[in-house]
Amino acid sequence: MTSTRTKEELRELATVAGRELEGKPAEEIVAWAVETFGERFCVTSSFADAVLAHVVSRVAPGVDVVFLDTGLHFAETLRVRDIVQRTLPVTVRSIRPKLTVKEQDEQFGPRLYARNPDECCDLRKVEPLERGLANYDAWAAGLRRDESPTRANTPVVGFDVNRGKVKVSPLAAWTQADVDAYISRHNVPVNTLLRQGYGSVGCWPCTKRTPPGEDPRAGRWPMFDKSECGLHL
Repeated sequence: MTSTRTKEELRELATVAGRELEGKPAEEIVAWAVETFGERFCVTSSFADAVLAHVVSRVAPGVDVVFLDTGLHFAETLRVRDIVQRTLPVTVRSIRPKLTVKEQDEQFGPRLYARNPDECCDLRKVEPLERGLANYDAWAAGLRRDESPTRANTPVVGFDVNRGKVKVSPLAAWTQADVDAYISRHNVPVNTLLRQGYGSVGCWPCTKRTPPGEDPRAGRWPMFDKSECGLHL
């Protein structure tokens, strides 16, 4: 599928929609994206929970859900992916890095994540996302403003300059209480690690439990001055 819209047109769409949809319910934001982009719209999910996939699937059954299968995920994360694949009306697309973990170790040395986590994230997340989004003009991400200072200004609809695509964040204005209520109301699958002291869940080598009262993302790359993998920068 080749886009019929230019980057300038996509940017204008995002600018107008971001303004007009601010404060609207998540389902309305999703409905706009589905109506505007059709099959060129997808969802991305880390499967810390399935809230975003569930919200979008209610508006657009059969929607593609892109998951970056880094080869370093917790078993609990893969379990959520598999449950979603079985129980929700979505099409899960697992995108793997070009190199297996073993091949990466051979080429870059073992434990790259412990020496240069930015490079590891580029290889196992950022580049795979570029491939995963190749056939879409827009995608939905589960970013929320209350997650961390780096996400405090997340627009409900924005334009990703680096990728030249529209980025939709239907849950941007949700609080953790909103998420918890939605999970309870709809019995949404949740990564069990979130009940075991993990405020945020990524690859197992770079994710630790979060001390009570700290930023939920404080357990990500705790030995480095790093809180984002590069997917949302």
